Amino acid sequence: MYATVIGSDGRAVRGLSVADFTVLEDNLPQPITTFIDADFPASVALAIDRSFSMKGAPLTMARTAGRAFLASLKSDDRAMLMSISGEVEVLAPFDADKTRAQQALASLDAWSTTSLNDAIVRSLDLVDSEKGRRAIVILSDGVDRYSATSAADVFERARRSDVLMYPVAFGKQRPPLFAELAAISGGMSFHLPDPTRLQATLQAIAEDLRAQYLLGYVPPPSSSEDSGWRSITVRVDKPGVKVRARSGYATR
Repeated sequence: MYATVIGSDGRAVRGLSVADFTVLEDNLPQPITTFIDADFPASVALAIDRSFSMKGAPLTMARTAGRAFLASLKSDDRAMLMSISGEVEVLAPFDADKTRAQQALASLDAWSTTSLNDAIVRSLDLVDSEKGRRAIVILSDGVDRYSATSAADVFERARRSDVLMYPVAFGKQRPPLFAELAAISGGMSFHLPDPTRLQATLQAIAEDLRAQYLLGYVPPPSSSEDSGWRSITVRVDKPGVKVRARSGYATR
């Protein structure tokens, strides 16, 4: 799992050692067997809501911010572009060359309604097959309307994945599942009533992806009393810091 440590100044704390971390599973300390402090290559899916409610300035801002976000990724990072409307489309598959994604983003126009839940599950299916650090960035201005997938199905799918989720909502409505998805995965959620902050928000996400520690431990064996969900708590023995990491994982 990946962990981000934030100092009292709001900036990522780097240079920590394994001795600074404590990992608990179901409130029991676990020996940390893997620890890496490095900038890992990432596979990042950018999923953009292109429904009719995004027509005009919102979609223009999303395209502009998306281009800057793709450009901020490193050369060995792989990117995929997806669109969310009445259907979920992969406009550019995973590739370290971001040219196709940039071209597809430039021509993205408004269409249809919002199948947000379907898009989240579809993106998790695609990103799970990638190796290494993986993340999904979702841009949407509203709630799901026509998905076949329920919110409960989305949460269950996210619990069975170790993909970092970065949902960004702008406009009046914030999809209620966004904050929970971020907490489950160890990512961040954002609500931007002012869409002009979108580009700065995506830049913050790109920086967050480069400031993570990789932690690993061997989970205790399952038992007949296993609930199917194990909670994870990550702590850092430093004053004034906060740790963001996934909240647990599904065992079945």
